[in-house]
Amino acid sequence: MSVPLWFFIACLAVVGIKLVRPPLWLVLVLLIGGYILAGSLLAPTIDPFVK
Repeated sequence: MSVPLWFFIACLAVVGIKLVRPPLWLVLVLLIGGYILAGSLLAPTIDPFVK
């Protein structure tokens, strides 16, 4: 059975949010910060560590 990576990550996020119950502002800051960081000049620097 093959599960897409995005679906697996979404499921982990839902379970993590339900178990840990972080504040909503923290979840939004991490999502928006990751999106901005991925499109910034630092993306090529971070890329080797993510892979």
